[in-house]
Amino acid sequence: MQAEDKTRMTYSAIFEKCYAFKDADNVKAAGVYPYFHPLGSAPGDSVVVDGHKCIMVGSNNYLGLVNHPKVKEAAEKAVRDYGSGCTGSRFLNGTLDLHIELEERLAKFMKKDAAQVFSTGFQTNLGTISTLVGKNDAVIIDRKVHACIVDGCRLSYGKIYKFAHNDMDDFARVIANVREIVRGGILVVADGVFSMEGDIIKLPRLVEIAKEYDAGILIDDAHGVGVMGETGAGTAEHFGLGDEVDLTMGTFSKSFASLGGFVAGDAKVIDYIKHTARSLIFSASIPPSNAAAVLAALDIIESEPERRENLWKNGRRMKKEFDALGFNTGHSETPIVPIVVGNDMDAFVFWKELFDNGVFTNPVVSPAVPPGQAMIRTSYTATHTDDQLDQVVEVIAKVGRAHGLIK
Repeated sequence: MQAEDKTRMTYSAIFEKCYAFKDADNVKAAGVYPYFHPLGSAPGDSVVVDGHKCIMVGSNNYLGLVNHPKVKEAAEKAVRDYGSGCTGSRFLNGTLDLHIELEERLAKFMKKDAAQVFSTGFQTNLGTISTLVGKNDAVIIDRKVHACIVDGCRLSYGKIYKFAHNDMDDFARVIANVREIVRGGILVVADGVFSMEGDIIKLPRLVEIAKEYDAGILIDDAHGVGVMGETGAGTAEHFGLGDEVDLTMGTFSKSFASLGGFVAGDAKVIDYIKHTARSLIFSASIPPSNAAAVLAALDIIESEPERRENLWKNGRRMKKEFDALGFNTGHSETPIVPIVVGNDMDAFVFWKELFDNGVFTNPVVSPAVPPGQAMIRTSYTATHTDDQLDQVVEVIAKVGRAHGLIK
């Protein structure tokens, strides 16, 4: 018996699924494995991946701030002043004056009473949802919400209900039924901008229906803050509904070019989350460099609205170009512009050919999208040049024709 087989026999049955998992091996064997490729440079307009230079249209660096001198200088200064980390929870030794300043700035930026910073965006939704939704409550979510919303709901003790993606008639049906069943409160949660499809929640109608049934509203605006609205405050500002949305969650890993997350809302609600959210209480706080980077990014967002304008110009241009070529870009309304390919392996092959031709994108397969709806997700920044976008269109068109997606 080979040593490998003998070793496997000693494993507990709990690990059987690990040895049975072959999906990644099959994609690697086909030579089109797209994950965990090391970047050798900042993921700006261009990027070096595996020593190969590409135009980057696969990041969430919407405002082009990851390599901005002021952001990097702020992070460097914070390390010199405060060290590399906090080594503790915000409850104990992990709160810096930088964190307090950042929360005050975020509350003002979001036009809310207060904000609470978490260590990641994922943890923000885990903590916020699980602490608000109790055993007598219900949470209603769009079917295509981000995984952290789903997991936050699972961690809560409430009942979970779903409505068809961005279908307000179905939402009205679901919430009416829920109100008949549930004795406690109802929280409605949806993405502001859906991260894969690039479409926007139909917020005016969602708010109207939710308020009719006395439901609270949490909008995950990870891809909306910095991008949407007159000042970049997000989807609620875009629709003029800032006062109607109870809570807005955002991340620092997109427009803010850092790491962490936050939730903003009424001061009493934020104070409750602050003292009860387990993902906050039992996690170390974000390092000083991350907090300082976000503060610098906020300065730039507020002082340079032209970045947001250029981002939208680039996103609209690429949507128009791909639609004119005949690609299926779904219902995208933002600088996230997907190209629907269909089969998962076909998406991996498409990704590899784009990469080989100097364009870095993201293949998105099930369960992130429904089976048969695998896509190439492209996303754009404020700092992409026209020449770069010309090259992206040329390469994607060439590969699309080779695979019969367009003529």
